[in-house]
Amino acid sequence: MIKYNICFMKKGSEVLLLNRERSSWMGCWNGIGGKLEAGETPRESMVREIFEETGIPEYELRFKGLITWNRGEGGYGGMYTYIAEVPEQNGLATPLRTDEGILDWKQLGWILHPGNVGIASNVTRTLDTLIRDSRIYDHHCTYENNQLVQYERTEISGDLETDPGYRERYFERYSGAEHHY
Repeated sequence: MIKYNICFMKKGSEVLLLNRERSSWMGCWNGIGGKLEAGETPRESMVREIFEETGIPEYELRFKGLITWNRGEGGYGGMYTYIAEVPEQNGLATPLRTDEGILDWKQLGWILHPGNVGIASNVTRTLDTLIRDSRIYDHHCTYENNQLVQYERTEISGDLETDPGYRERYFERYSGAEHHY
């Protein structure tokens, strides 16, 4: 089962990103997130991570599915994925150095610009859909030699967030593979 989550906090045309100090994606801009703790639901974990990493108290959190990946011989991995709509008047001043890295509000156009090599590669492939499409997807990325070589998205049910039985059945597709969730 997946043990990680990620959230893209959106305020108008800006998204709060973290330039990570540690792997994975060290030195790249990416969303806010982390690891689920024992007994946490994906949503409870995401709420905790948002508070710990940003301190932002007010937002509307929406489950957007999964970002999953495979690395050939390196196994499979994934994250529960969320979008958080933050009120325009939010006063989080950035850039802000944290234990995880540097937080900063970035314009969506800057994030998605094809020449921007400082963004985690799965973000440039998934973020526009996460923000603009109301449906929920498993965004599956295939990597070879740490390069994204294939991307596909499959519509999934929002029940995946809240129904442990559905999650277990869904993740059976990855059984038999070495997992790195």
